Amino acid sequence: MDVLNHLGFYSRINHIYKRPYKGAILTFKNKLGKISLTPDHLLLGIKIPEKNKFKRTQNKKQLPFLWQHASEFKKNDIILYPIFKQKTTQRFVDVDIKKKKHDFISRELPDKILLDENFLKLAGYYLAEGCARDKSCKTYIIFTFHIKEEKFVQEVQEIIEQFFGIESKIKRIPARKTVSLFVYNSLLARYFKNLFGGSAIEKKIPEIIMNLPPQYQQSLLIGLFRGDGYCNLKRNGPRFGYATISPVLVNQIKILLLRQHISSSIYKEPSKVIDGVRHRESYRIHIGQRDSVKKMCEIMQIAYTPTSYSSVDDWFDGNYMFTPITEIEEFSYNGYVYNLEVEEAHSFVSEGFSLHNCGDVMKIYIKVKDNIIEDIKFETFGCGAAIATSSVVTELAKGKTLEEAEKISNKEVVDFLGGLPPIKMHCSLLAEDGLKAAIADYRRRKDAGGKR
Repeated sequence: MDVLNHLGFYSRINHIYKRPYKGAILTFKNKLGKISLTPDHLLLGIKIPEKNKFKRTQNKKQLPFLWQHASEFKKNDIILYPIFKQKTTQRFVDVDIKKKKHDFISRELPDKILLDENFLKLAGYYLAEGCARDKSCKTYIIFTFHIKEEKFVQEVQEIIEQFFGIESKIKRIPARKTVSLFVYNSLLARYFKNLFGGSAIEKKIPEIIMNLPPQYQQSLLIGLFRGDGYCNLKRNGPRFGYATISPVLVNQIKILLLRQHISSSIYKEPSKVIDGVRHRESYRIHIGQRDSVKKMCEIMQIAYTPTSYSSVDDWFDGNYMFTPITEIEEFSYNGYVYNLEVEEAHSFVSEGFSLHNCGDVMKIYIKVKDNIIEDIKFETFGCGAAIATSSVVTELAKGKTLEEAEKISNKEVVDFLGGLPPIKMHCSLLAEDGLKAAIADYRRRKDAGGKR
């Protein structure tokens, strides 16, 4: 299983830890989501000083960001959320759907489909307004739009004809104010169901499309927002919005928007009954920041001239969205807590926060003379075990040659301490890796003729 890390790439989860815990739990909220965690867990963020100058966003941007304990943050401090960076040059998607035994009607599909502007727009329309029915003798796709959106129905019809050579039928129901497009091809219905999900709650964007360069994904956003989205530029505070009952799709759309440097807010609405009709739990995306509304208008090809000054609470650079903590709550807890051991970046993200892999960050500094570690110091953010292993590895390494120090293992660190609980063994590995990284950095700088 993979998880998105704080650098914007996916890393493998090596292990999931579970342990009993009794004490305070902090719940943090921002516009992207919320997270509940122990006070010593590390978040990536910026602590804002209590000075008037730092009420201005341009001054906040000058502050450094660090991994810091959750207990150190307060409301309005800034959290960093990564912009997804993985990209693919693959522009075709394979079609691997075979006819069922007694299907003598469905037209064969091409072996590959070009992921161009039109197909991505079709994908967006399907994710928003499409549904694949896969039952015996009743396998087809249906797109349902508002009666005033017939031009979108016609566009879907034309794209399907272009890519698949399949004719479709339009059905208008004025009493319901809907117009539907029926595509009777079991192969296409099963293919779309596999690729994008069948029902509304199953909707998802396949990995190959999520990994496309951001400029190609704009066509997907057009189809999505024309379908289940809305735009109101006349209200006091112009806004775009989107609604879905798919928890997977809402987070994927959030990622797509972040790649366009568009700031959004995510809300969860509980299930409810309106006029005798039960509505499922749903998710809503709101886009209201002026610059983000402008970018959405450019993508959606809507003319828009802002009439107000921009109020900036969050901002982007090439790697992150910077957004404030809107709420912090504390409560007592007695039960299990969980953590992840993640490869490479040693971090993972939740709905709206970047968290360190184990809650510990270790920095080791060495002073070398004649190939011997003359002095060594450490700087560690983390639990008591992380601090203890940091101290031990510096004691073991001081006075040794670089080659001898490289051979220090996490087992030696654990033995020196008289043992560690299984859930804290990763701290000894962090100490070993930190020492080796410091030595490697020394050698790299020495070879480059730099400072060491």
